[in-house]
Amino acid sequence: MKYAIIAALIMVTAVPAQDLRNPKLIGGPCEGCEAIFEFGGRSLSPVDTLPEFAESEPKIRISGTIFQSDGVTPAAGVILYVYQTDRNGVYATKGDETGWARRHGHYRGWMKTGKDGKYSFYTFRPASYPGRTVPAHIHPTILEPNGTYYWLGAYHFDDDPFVTELERSPENPRGGSTGMLTLRKEGDLLVGERDFVLGKNIDPR
Repeated sequence: MKYAIIAALIMVTAVPAQDLRNPKLIGGPCEGCEAIFEFGGRSLSPVDTLPEFAESEPKIRISGTIFQSDGVTPAAGVILYVYQTDRNGVYATKGDETGWARRHGHYRGWMKTGKDGKYSFYTFRPASYPGRTVPAHIHPTILEPNGTYYWLGAYHFDDDPFVTELERSPENPRGGSTGMLTLRKEGDLLVGERDFVLGKNIDPR
């Protein structure tokens, strides 16, 4: 699978390591943010491919840059965790999950930015929760090199009929971006971009 191969070849070097001796949740309560620590002993790269990408449609790639608090300098050594539903709107599990995977399902991934602050992940477009009008979305969580971590507003899709004005234009969006994706065709992929600014509109307490 060419996308997985690309992800495997991109390695992170000369970037800060996370200080996990005393991790600190900021920005208010967050159920499940601890899942960002569940990458185990994996060596993280700026690119990840979520499970069953090759078998699912439509395929998407989401990319962006994570900036330091000045909004200009790329942020190295930042871990981004994402998780999503399947094409039926369910956080699907295989039955052997542990930790937060029992709630988040197995469609999840972790990226760690290099010196350019960039990240990308390959996945498929998730579906809305069955029988509900919640727009389809992908959940992100950030872990900074200093050990602080926090939730960010979900990625949404601008052509989703369930998207409301609140999702399109949130007041003071966490991380400095709304998360509204406008996907465009690029080969056999639909691609979208979203950047983040560390700590932007996040209560540091």
